[in-house]
Amino acid sequence: MNNKEFINQLSALSGYDVKDTQKLVNNVITAMSDAFVTDSSVIVPNFGVFETKKKMERIIVNPSTGQRMLVPPKLVLNFKPNQTWKEKLKGGQ
Repeated sequence: MNNKEFINQLSALSGYDVKDTQKLVNNVITAMSDAFVTDSSVIVPNFGVFETKKKMERIIVNPSTGQRMLVPPKLVLNFKPNQTWKEKLKGGQ
């Protein structure tokens, strides 16, 4: 499902027009992005948790040259689905 299809389906479900639905989705994404920048988690009820995690620095080896390199620490976005969704996906529903 691409963005246009998603917005159209969400618009039909909510009863709002497509333009208002697009603005709402953009505002939600902006609010979530702001929370991630401040290192906060975003909990979406009955769906899951989006959170930032810090990956520690590590040493990797280039397989072609054998050269060891240091990868600096970085923040990554992590999603942990709700237990209900885990079970649905596990069951293939």
